[in-house]
Amino acid sequence: MPEALDLLKTRRSVKPIEMSGPGPAAAEIDALLTIASRVPDHGKLTPWRFVVFEGDARLKAGEIIASAFKSKYSDATEDQLVFERARLSRAPLVVAVVSRAAPHVKIPEWEQVLSAGAAAMNLVTAAHALGFAANWITEWYAYDRGVLDALGLGANEKIAGFVHIGRVNQKPEDRPRPPLAEIVTRFGG
Repeated sequence: MPEALDLLKTRRSVKPIEMSGPGPAAAEIDALLTIASRVPDHGKLTPWRFVVFEGDARLKAGEIIASAFKSKYSDATEDQLVFERARLSRAPLVVAVVSRAAPHVKIPEWEQVLSAGAAAMNLVTAAHALGFAANWITEWYAYDRGVLDALGLGANEKIAGFVHIGRVNQKPEDRPRPPLAEIVTRFGG
């Protein structure tokens, strides 16, 4: 079997809490983002972009998330706020894949959204190919307009996912995958 197929067959999501450093070096981050951007993009609209969180920027973003959580839940405990502050600091690198799908005379928004999803998946796969662990996550803060504004997203932008990237501490176990008989039909037969 070709190496690329073996790579795809072995990709697993790893919880950010189970990742460690060091994260990718600057040249590796550039390679990851270059690969992430090589996706189907009808009309060459580039309906996505990336926000990189590394070093202390992860903690700064965590403060934004914790503040939004406190605004939503005035009775939040200090333990809850500590948990929220750590959201983007569990892995050495987090990349937000931002969808900037918008109405277009020719290109359906749905295709633009799917392109952002493809960029996120390419990023996850590229991280695996470079020997890193990765996990594509959206949590409540990915849908909180105040958090998005504070992270610098435009009014028309949404988070397609936060991709956490680091080193795997131990080989992840595979989860059950659906049997093809349950997810595949053949038309006309």
